[in-house]
Amino acid sequence: MTVNVRQQADGDATAAVHLGRVLAAMAGPAALPRDDQVEAVAALVDGRRVLLVQRTGWGKSAVYWAATGALREAGRGPTLVISPLLALMRDQVSAAERVGLRAATVNSANVDDWQQVFEALAADEVDVLLVSPERLANPRFADRALPLLADAGLLVIDEAHCISDWGFDFRPDYQRLTRLLAAMTQGSPVLATTATANQRVTEDVAAQLGEDTLVLRGPLARASLRLAVVPGLDGVERFAWVGEAMTALPGSGIVYVLTKDQATSLSDYLRLQGHDVAAYTGDTDPQERARIEAALRDNRLKAVVATSALGMGYDKPDLGFCVHVGSPDSPVAYYQQVGRAGRALEEAVGVLVPAAESDPRIWEYFATATIPDPDAARRVLALLSAVAPSEGLTVPAIEAETGLRRGRLEALLKTLRVDGAVERVGSGWVGTGHAWHYDADKYDRIVGARRAEADLMRTYAAGARCLMQVLTEALDDASAGACGRCSVCTGELPAPGLRPDPAAIAAARRHLRSLPHVLTPRKQWPSGSARRGRIAGIAPGRAVAFADDPGWQSVIDELAGPDAEPGQDLREALVDVLRRWAAEWDERPAAVVAVPSRSRPLRVRGMARHLAEVGRLPLVDALRVSGRPPDHDVASATRVRHLLETLGLDPAAALPAGPVLLVDDIARTCWTLTVGAALLRDGGAGPVLPLVGHRRP
Repeated sequence: MTVNVRQQADGDATAAVHLGRVLAAMAGPAALPRDDQVEAVAALVDGRRVLLVQRTGWGKSAVYWAATGALREAGRGPTLVISPLLALMRDQVSAAERVGLRAATVNSANVDDWQQVFEALAADEVDVLLVSPERLANPRFADRALPLLADAGLLVIDEAHCISDWGFDFRPDYQRLTRLLAAMTQGSPVLATTATANQRVTEDVAAQLGEDTLVLRGPLARASLRLAVVPGLDGVERFAWVGEAMTALPGSGIVYVLTKDQATSLSDYLRLQGHDVAAYTGDTDPQERARIEAALRDNRLKAVVATSALGMGYDKPDLGFCVHVGSPDSPVAYYQQVGRAGRALEEAVGVLVPAAESDPRIWEYFATATIPDPDAARRVLALLSAVAPSEGLTVPAIEAETGLRRGRLEALLKTLRVDGAVERVGSGWVGTGHAWHYDADKYDRIVGARRAEADLMRTYAAGARCLMQVLTEALDDASAGACGRCSVCTGELPAPGLRPDPAAIAAARRHLRSLPHVLTPRKQWPSGSARRGRIAGIAPGRAVAFADDPGWQSVIDELAGPDAEPGQDLREALVDVLRRWAAEWDERPAAVVAVPSRSRPLRVRGMARHLAEVGRLPLVDALRVSGRPPDHDVASATRVRHLLETLGLDPAAALPAGPVLLVDDIARTCWTLTVGAALLRDGGAGPVLPLVGHRRP
């Protein structure tokens, strides 16, 4: 017993020394280690596995930097940190270097540096290697880096809720970590960290780490956060509210939106209102991301308008506010994002401006998007089972053979790979021969849990009771209670209050209705369809509204309704879009053609007729339709084959040689417009200009 006590004391002393160095470098010489930090570092140095569930800003990264320093000093190998985002990696590389550790990263943005990193690892010149979970699936990384890390001194799984099926941000590649853990020798220390795990996720992650895992969980409420909900605003009013709020919100911050299109349109609007902002999405170039992150960190931007691509791990302790336009699908996800604000401030603001008309639909999509379709899985596995192991089928080839849409197919292949049923061979895929079982009970539980969390988010957005209490209860925080600071507890809202100024609403509506929504032409006929090669003769088109366009909600509602002649808003919107688009034409259209519709013939033909009358153009009935409507959720080749069988050109139609305006009510894949344009070109028409009322994502 005496020896154990002395060993514990020595371990705590070593942990305290290294923590002291790290905290002094990160937060100044007056910073003192927390008891749980000391216990975690001591356990890791002793070879144990540790799960830290602590609020954002608590100092979880200090634990793994201190443990790395102690283990390297004892002659152990480098630390491998699994991080989910490039922003997080960049911040962690800088933080590691500040505390005297040599850090490197291998990610999709620095492929040219990989060889240099591998050589430094082989020479034991790297203390910390940071990688994304997707790198674990990359053959080049697996072949070169993993053997070098077989003797890793420490494995760190940051944002560890992602390795759980129950995690709000579930990423299948994170489950590869369980195999990496199993391959590591018993006694290798492992640290998993998260600020957003309820009890179910905590137990799941701890079980994956091992039965002897030390779980250190602290209170998750953030005393510095003043939360608020501004309910009841429509899409235009939400834009106007954020525009007015920018002048009153403290410091600089993040405005979260749910889609890439919203990030672009809202940032454009805020800039027109005189605010220094930038848009940040998953499509933003890595170098531009780094520039935007640095500008926000240096307070050269008032705000970054971002999707969830900017979130986990972004390090700006003095972030003054976090505004959400639309609700994330769970209070856990919301807490993770809003927790970026006020880490080193006495007070910061977190505001939710919910979108009651669209949030539930987006929540349901995220609840089911990662769930595999068992029938689709069996089709893919049957196809790949006949492929030679040295060859493999490409994604386009699998798409053409199975009829599955590209996005769904890629997600399914990722899940099947994690389950060991398929593998990549070069640019193709093959079956492994391992049996695959669809665990219906498991996936039903996951979807049920996600829907329950969406219900909790609905409770939060309604502002029925203390906002911080709802969040911390969702995280199973034993210390949850009324905060006394949020808008529910105080009855106070940040400026501009419950509703923006009418002039601001009018400005937001003008901006939203002026946005051009371009229909980018399809460039190539899909493999397996009756046509081959490049697609010619269809110009970039236009849509009145895209996705949940708040500027044209009345038009979207009408287009989704029963068939009827087009209403005044739709007619005026079409003419307005056409007028602005006409400034870009080299040649005016010579005729208008309607896409024949089985479900809404009155509306589509009425749209085309109105444009023909306003433009004094002939309306030509050039296209005919027969047979059943095409399925929507199918591969491009399947859809094109069906369209070529059911859509045809009227041989009696007199088509002009000049440009033709092709009109439809709704477009999603744009294959109907593409096939219709090709038929018109076959009939002698000039370039085809597509125009639709609503482009759905």
